[in-house]
Amino acid sequence: MVVSLRRRTQATNPRSDLPRSLAVAFDSELDTVCEECSSGKQPAKLLLCDKCDKGFHLFCLRPILVSVPKGSWFCPSCSQHQIPKSFPLVQTKLIDFFRIKRGPASTSPESCIGKKRKRTSLVMSKKKRKLLPYIPTVDPQRRLEQMASLATALRASSTEFRNELTYVSGKAPRSANKAVLEKGGMQVLGKQDAEALALCKNMMDRGECPPLMVVFDPYEGFTVEADRCIKDLTIITEYVGDVDYLSNREDDYDGDSMMTLLHASDPLQCLVICPDKRSNIARFISGINNHTPEGRKKQNLKCVRFNINGEARVLLVANRDISKGERLYYDYNGYEHEYPTEHFV
Repeated sequence: MVVSLRRRTQATNPRSDLPRSLAVAFDSELDTVCEECSSGKQPAKLLLCDKCDKGFHLFCLRPILVSVPKGSWFCPSCSQHQIPKSFPLVQTKLIDFFRIKRGPASTSPESCIGKKRKRTSLVMSKKKRKLLPYIPTVDPQRRLEQMASLATALRASSTEFRNELTYVSGKAPRSANKAVLEKGGMQVLGKQDAEALALCKNMMDRGECPPLMVVFDPYEGFTVEADRCIKDLTIITEYVGDVDYLSNREDDYDGDSMMTLLHASDPLQCLVICPDKRSNIARFISGINNHTPEGRKKQNLKCVRFNINGEARVLLVANRDISKGERLYYDYNGYEHEYPTEHFV
């Protein structure tokens, strides 16, 4: 998304009395250079600190900013950015944060799969590749650490945990989410795959989270790593958040995490998922730089939209075997090819 060089603050500014259009034009003529690369090129992507007035390219910042944040913005020096404070590793606090339902121990996904699926030849398996539920970490203490890492990221980003699409007043109603409106049609999630997804949801409700750790990288921001080996075609998570009409978000400069939910023939029926207020671990999974071979090689997840009981849903699924400690990546441009990823690491 291309943005203008502008101030977004009510702080004292010698140009504050100018009309906004003139102030922007005035700013554009200044010899502002990026403090990181010492270049004044691409002025439309230069961001000014609201305290020191120094300039920074959106893509030179670490973590990278894809769009201009709402409200005031302060550079790393002025904000004295620190590693986010960790969420308390206390079971009762985590149970409350994630609204975990107390109940009897569950049957392992591996045993469920073994009971429901018959042995078939290798040829048949390739033809009928089915989605797999994730296998949670066995050690309860390690699961608490995994959940605490997600809680840390959600709290640092002022996001409420939700593990399903949310429909709130003033945005798109649930009745607008009709998979039949998808331009060109949307694939229907099969019965066994739907059972695998339901199992994942039930496990998360009981506090048996995916074997993932959210880590803070000063270079990339919050990222997600596999905490155990994950098989190809494993369901990692559903992409969730508030559902809204795309037309309501076209001028949302802070909507860099929006995900297409429904791409309808009628632009007014197109829907997006906005995870800025309510979301889950999907919000912190990184995107690849799909402009370079090295970036594309990082991809180990795919983003797939399904028709589930008549509604559009988005799943993140492993597209190959993933090793423990490997960082998770998927292509943000799986559909529209409009997301600016050329400066992603």
